[in-house]
Amino acid sequence: MMRYTIVFLLVFAWETGFCQAKRNLLTGSFSRKQVSTSVVKGAEWVDFPAYGDRQGWASLPDAVKTQAIREGEKYLGYGWPLTKASLYLTYSRTGNREAADTVNRAKLDALRSLALAELVEGKGRFLDDLINGVFAYCEQTVWSSPAHFYMYGYEGQIANITTLLPDKNNPIIDLVTGDTAADLAWIWYYFHETFDQISPIIAQRLEQELRAKVLEPFYQRNDYWWITGWGEGRVNNWTPWCSYNVLTCVLLLETDPQKREDGIYKTMQTVDLFINSYPEDGGCSEGPGYWGAAGGRMFDYLSLLQKASRGKIDIYGNELVRNMGRYIYRVYVSQGEYYVNFADAQAKLRHDGGRIYRIGKAIQDPVMQGFGAYVLNKTSPVEAMLGGRLESNLVNLFSPADWRTVSPAEPLLKEYYLPNLDVAIAREREGSAQGFYFAAKGGHNGEQHNHNDVGSFILFYNGNPVLIDAGVGTYTRETFSKDRYKIWTMQSDYHNVPHINGFAQHEGRNFTARHSIFSPTKTGVRFSTDIGGAYPKEAGVKSWERAYELERGKKFVVSDAYQLTARTGETRLHFLTTLPSEQPKPGELVLKGNGFDLLMRYDPKTLSATVEKKEIDDPKLSRSLGNVVYRIVLELKSTALAGKNTLEIVAREK
Repeated sequence: MMRYTIVFLLVFAWETGFCQAKRNLLTGSFSRKQVSTSVVKGAEWVDFPAYGDRQGWASLPDAVKTQAIREGEKYLGYGWPLTKASLYLTYSRTGNREAADTVNRAKLDALRSLALAELVEGKGRFLDDLINGVFAYCEQTVWSSPAHFYMYGYEGQIANITTLLPDKNNPIIDLVTGDTAADLAWIWYYFHETFDQISPIIAQRLEQELRAKVLEPFYQRNDYWWITGWGEGRVNNWTPWCSYNVLTCVLLLETDPQKREDGIYKTMQTVDLFINSYPEDGGCSEGPGYWGAAGGRMFDYLSLLQKASRGKIDIYGNELVRNMGRYIYRVYVSQGEYYVNFADAQAKLRHDGGRIYRIGKAIQDPVMQGFGAYVLNKTSPVEAMLGGRLESNLVNLFSPADWRTVSPAEPLLKEYYLPNLDVAIAREREGSAQGFYFAAKGGHNGEQHNHNDVGSFILFYNGNPVLIDAGVGTYTRETFSKDRYKIWTMQSDYHNVPHINGFAQHEGRNFTARHSIFSPTKTGVRFSTDIGGAYPKEAGVKSWERAYELERGKKFVVSDAYQLTARTGETRLHFLTTLPSEQPKPGELVLKGNGFDLLMRYDPKTLSATVEKKEIDDPKLSRSLGNVVYRIVLELKSTALAGKNTLEIVAREK
């Protein structure tokens, strides 16, 4: 029997960036001279058809071409909206970031659709509207989201921004600026010669704005936090995401040899910082919802750098890099859309199957390649190739279709443990979604996109969610402020963990699990962790061992063994579900699933059960959860300072 014991006071120090070795996989392996001699000087690295290569574009599937043109036609005669000052002010006044972001997203959708339609059709029909879009962006003061104006400055917390309106003289590079710039850089690359035939002012103006808003600020400044990690190495998905966007602009636009070399090398330094922040298991503390923007975006960056260097800059063979890719299938549950959605992840997620396949191919992982093929097979060709940013479309449109030679397969792992992330998963049997599946975590409450969920778990049966993590709702100013934990989805009381002596878990790095043990056997898996440290001192928790045990072919068991220093308030166990339930008698609760019932057994002498109903009024949550969730509450009757509770769940097939 294997046993893994992790003391997380030390292991999770990687989050701050101090305890990880400075691997510097890129800049430690490739010098500036190597970058200078390896990366092509112009845009010869681009392997997509040129605008004038009508045969190349004609080779696309007819359904894809038809849909791309149809999407572009929606924006013929488009009235490009102005991002008004009042929209920016709405964020500082109400915390609503969607007012400005919705307008900016609509414009970006129009820009992308017009550009792709013109590339596909090639008749000039979309050019005037595309030029209108280019000028609309050139006239826009900044391309940023008001939620990111804290990069100008803030007081106390990033929600308290000090600059309420865009500052033209202080350019900031955030995610939205970067995404917009990368798309505009591709438009410049593809159409600047055609634009020049209409007027040389068009491409000239676009290049000026790209240099002023992105390239020159990146060359000259080091105070963007995603470059320095707040000066302490603390970074997240912004670092590979922004670096990828900047690298795109450098490779497509920059002709000055020194600036080009410096810019490329600087992006390598920032991505090194991101890789340095990761533990060896490759676990993404931001959750599977952010993997595409974190590890996935890092692979986009590495692919772009590899392509521009004619394959000479390549770190795909590194085991950590491989693990950062593998993370996404290690936390996969079922049905092509369910993942272990700890942190800010929705209950249902859709990842890019093409990207998953390409990463699997790059790291030579057959499981990941099969997973990518599986996701692609569940996606229509049009959906797989269109939608989103221009380069993603180009990659999906013109990547080799060799994924069709791979047998599509769900990565239904029998069991796995991410020791650094402290996440355990197990299912009834390898390769099958039938029966029970559970995932549980230890960790701490200072993780990125934290939910105060130390010790929480999710449970599936036959590939369907039973006991859930609600996920994350629509982002507002409060989401990333001191008021984050006033949002119900962020509170431990709406996760599958105890409420002890009247106290929920507390946020912060010091509120942590201890002594996590993952124990697989021939007949099952047990994961236990002491979650007492996740509660404030006032809760009086000496220890609270929460354990999860899958007895394959029999049942799933949740058990608690606790020692308290006092009994000063209500103690209860919480379980969140979207399934309706019945209580046939004390000690039994029946969860009514689709084609199955699950019987929850508990000791009615020590626990009393109630079920609370919570309406969902957030559209982002309702898309994944429906209109209602239920919170099962098991109240502890005993007043003893030490005790044990056990909850068993067994299936009753219909």
